Amino acid sequence: MPADTIMAALEQFEATEANLGKLERLYAEIVVMIPEGIVFGENVEYEDRVRNFELLLGSLPRIDGWKPSAIPPDLDDVAQHRFEAAEIDELSAHVAVDRWIEEPGRELREYRFRFTSTRKALIRNALVGLIDQIDADIRAVRATVGPSEEPSKRLDAERWSALRRHMDQIEVLLGSAVKRPARWSYMLRHINFGYVSDLIDIEKTDWPNVKNTLRKSLYGVNEAVPVHVEDLSALVAARPAGPITTALAWSKIDDEAFERLIFTLISDTQRYENPEWLMQTRAPDRGRDLSVYRIIHDELSSTQRLRVIIQCKHWLQRSVNAPDVAATTAQMALWSDPPIDILIVATSGRFTADAVAWIERRNAGQASPRIEMWPDSHLERLLAARPAIIAEFGLRGH
Repeated sequence: MPADTIMAALEQFEATEANLGKLERLYAEIVVMIPEGIVFGENVEYEDRVRNFELLLGSLPRIDGWKPSAIPPDLDDVAQHRFEAAEIDELSAHVAVDRWIEEPGRELREYRFRFTSTRKALIRNALVGLIDQIDADIRAVRATVGPSEEPSKRLDAERWSALRRHMDQIEVLLGSAVKRPARWSYMLRHINFGYVSDLIDIEKTDWPNVKNTLRKSLYGVNEAVPVHVEDLSALVAARPAGPITTALAWSKIDDEAFERLIFTLISDTQRYENPEWLMQTRAPDRGRDLSVYRIIHDELSSTQRLRVIIQCKHWLQRSVNAPDVAATTAQMALWSDPPIDILIVATSGRFTADAVAWIERRNAGQASPRIEMWPDSHLERLLAARPAIIAEFGLRGH
């Protein structure tokens, strides 16, 4: 297997995790062997475990240049330090001894945290691709099922096996780094059965939960956005002045980050439901389409669920012209089931006058789908009310 494949990398992470698990178990055995109070003397079993601890510790690779180095202490040293702390008889002395004894455990917990974060970064792109693929698998299976099919009918084995295979691949990617979503076991059970009723459960309940949970785990909602000031009050006291910049630094992100930004925007906005990335887009820029349902509530009438397709064009050098929009509209045949109500063209650039005129004429003729334009100025207005997203993607220029 080539050394630069994701499976080769996963093998190294798996080996590291095996040794880390052994270290954690061994440390748990060592801790209970450390006597309470001041006890001098030998313990051969304890010494052997500490030697094994040192050997295992040497097998751990560094993460960002760091790895644990603290070794469980010699028992006579523990007794001596406790004796000296008792003579001083101050709380800080006793606390210092306890922290010294517990340092190997703290370092192992730190390494486990870094290991989990680094493994998530490794699998991120592959997991995004597999989530997209399962969306496509479900659509492909649904296309083989008629509207009046009996729930007890078996599904197409070949297409259904593709779904099972991609779920198995996600299982391998997740390892122990990502907690399984609440509906994970239910989805696996429905995949195992493979009836029309199982497809319905997967579409309506299992996969929306699984997909949403996995996506939230991808980008670390608890990871800090860099802040370059120690005290915000100091900024206020300085009475800063100057122009207010509304334009965002779109050049600071790439195509994939732009798609992720739009996905984050629709995911965090009320009355937009079930967002997903779509695969097999034929766009010239090879971008992926996004799909979401826009919910319109009318207190005097019914609730409408409009299917919206968004094509993201992270174009910095040129504007979107009429032929670009026409080509994008033609691509909608890929996603015609279920029918598309609205097509949004979102760009980090602008639309040419001919594109605007073409879209307005088409919409005036009530052609389906209706086309909406989200140029940079529109996105900047939307994001102005969502400054956390601006910070998350580092879009402020400096």
